[in-house]
Amino acid sequence: MEFRKLNELDLTNKKVLVRLDLNVPIKKGKITDDTRITAALPTLKYILERTHQVALMSHLGRPDGEVMPEYSLEPVGVRLAELLGVEVAFVRDYSEEPAEHVLNRLDKNQIILFENLRFHPGETKNNLDFARTLAQGFDCYVNDAFGTLHRAHASVAAVAELFPNEKRAAGLLVDREISVLSTIQKKPQAPFTVIMGGAKVSDKIGVVLNLLNHANYLLIGGAMAYTFLKYQGIDVGDSKVESDKMDLVASIYRNAEARRVEIILPEDHIAAEKFDANATPVAVDSKSIPRGLMGLDIGPKTIKRFSDIIALSKTVLWNGPMGVFEFDSFAKGTLKVAEAMAKCPGFTVIGGGDSVAAANKAGVAAKIDHISTGGGASLEFLEGQMLPGVKVLLK
Repeated sequence: MEFRKLNELDLTNKKVLVRLDLNVPIKKGKITDDTRITAALPTLKYILERTHQVALMSHLGRPDGEVMPEYSLEPVGVRLAELLGVEVAFVRDYSEEPAEHVLNRLDKNQIILFENLRFHPGETKNNLDFARTLAQGFDCYVNDAFGTLHRAHASVAAVAELFPNEKRAAGLLVDREISVLSTIQKKPQAPFTVIMGGAKVSDKIGVVLNLLNHANYLLIGGAMAYTFLKYQGIDVGDSKVESDKMDLVASIYRNAEARRVEIILPEDHIAAEKFDANATPVAVDSKSIPRGLMGLDIGPKTIKRFSDIIALSKTVLWNGPMGVFEFDSFAKGTLKVAEAMAKCPGFTVIGGGDSVAAANKAGVAAKIDHISTGGGASLEFLEGQMLPGVKVLLK
């Protein structure tokens, strides 16, 4: 996949429009996690070394085309100014005040940040007129918002297409994401282990079937494991099961058998009588779960089995928690998998918000080789789909 990279653009004294993913959690006007902001810094510093005429754009939350103050990017502008050591000129209504007018008034210590793109209905509709408003007056376009590349939105698709092919490129973060995920998808070093968790088989079917082409092991935890166990005729008590998705499970088993991929399911569980943070954990030392109990985490035997396989792997991809890790009593399985990933001598990749949160909670995020910034985008890319935001960056 040949896409244009940042170092292939001539940015010297150019006016550059940059799409970032600054969709950070904000409570009472305060940013509670600035990870996505800091992830954008390498690209911004690279650009600012070559030009000061830069405008940044991003979405935040889902305001659905309405101006909602709680979703304002203004606190993000304040944090960017602190991290970059520049003044951020915050432009609230760029439809009334075209960015090119502001750009011409900037000094060398100022950049522009547009207000939340999703305050405008044209953003999610990929509206061409809105895209023209955004692109007006700029020479180059850079997209470093990997988490949005699966969205055919104006700032991702229509805007990019308004620039000549040689004037648009991927930022450093997008470059890294595409390079790593392309390797995982096509040339992972064996043994290659895929760990899938989370609630629904239906959410992961596409990526699982595609990764089975190269995987050696498929480890399944989380609520989706109970659907797999049920498919095998094992009683899972009151655990959550997608009874109408057994055909999807059957297709995974058929493909795994054809490619000699070993599917590993939980051998024991931590269960409870109800789905509640204060529920009393009950250890179940078997694959089956008694009636009246629901599985909420993998048990110690499963943790050891999963950890042993991870330790022997040359490549590991993990997406989705092993249980209800937001409940402390049922977080051990997920945290232990995160720790096993950190100890693995092979190349480790984590994708998906919950898995990333688990790595952070376990304090091992720095020991993971690559943590993907885009849950939905990562999954669709690994399914083999051509993402709208990638397509417009191809040479």
